[in-house]
Amino acid sequence: MTAFTLPRNNEIRICVIGDMMLDHYINGSCSRISPEAPVQVVDISGEKYSLGGAGNVLKNLNSLGCQPTIISLIGDDDAGKVMHGELTNTASSSVALITDATRRTTIKTRVIVSRHQLIRLDKEDRHYCSKDMADKIIARYRECIHETDLLIISDYCKGVLSPYLVEQLIKLSTEHNISTIVDSKHKDLSKYKGATLIKPNKKEAALASGVNIVDDKTLEQACGIIAAVTACQTVVVTLSEDGIAIYHAGQLTKIPTKAIEVFDVTGAGDTVIAALGVALANGMDISTACNFANHAAAVVVAKFGSAVATLDEINKLSTTF
Repeated sequence: MTAFTLPRNNEIRICVIGDMMLDHYINGSCSRISPEAPVQVVDISGEKYSLGGAGNVLKNLNSLGCQPTIISLIGDDDAGKVMHGELTNTASSSVALITDATRRTTIKTRVIVSRHQLIRLDKEDRHYCSKDMADKIIARYRECIHETDLLIISDYCKGVLSPYLVEQLIKLSTEHNISTIVDSKHKDLSKYKGATLIKPNKKEAALASGVNIVDDKTLEQACGIIAAVTACQTVVVTLSEDGIAIYHAGQLTKIPTKAIEVFDVTGAGDTVIAALGVALANGMDISTACNFANHAAAVVVAKFGSAVATLDEINKLSTTF
């Protein structure tokens, strides 16, 4: 297969707005059971933090050679300070983290022993942001909108993306002829009416459409419902081991998976939405863009944790098919 090229990669300007998270990994070993309760005792050998959610989208964009802008909310807490520190280690061109004293910074703590996750502990608030906070995000977006080619909305249902905020973001993007692509865990996708592209996974597509997806016919039916509800141009559904489905101009096509080895699917959806954004902003048609994203996903699922893919890794994989 011919290698993928990104001729405009250093020039494209992508803005990410959504739920930032902090991934906290506690690594250790285990050789005994606690005398206090029938649970394992983990001897901690180290811990690390990394950006998750919309932050993982940012990392993937950076890995693909972009310098994106990110806008989000964090809490006035220690996790927020750590997140600021993690962002300083990225190559992003612009960071706008707005402090919301009514919420905690989302942090997910995972205890890992021998590369196996024993437990995950989440600390988060899911209430929608206030209109005042939404207006601050909108104001930040207005500041960079004339230097934006594409908007990625990353909705993990942690409250940043209120219906009011989403409506205003899509309205502004449409007025400035900016494509908007959405990756959302939200069941009601009508919230994203007017977006250019919607990217659920298979389970999310089934919940959003009310269709039990068991074959290509029901998959096409689900995509048709999502397209009608959101008035979007394209629905892209990630299908895990079955690849990616594209619903465009009323027709469904599928691209088989490129994964050679699946080790950890954490964050693969973030990789797909980032790769789609980069590909579309570089002028690829939707089929080629999805093929590019499919290869990017195959790279990251062979790694541990919320990983990223580089163009070199993607092209190396593409030569094996």
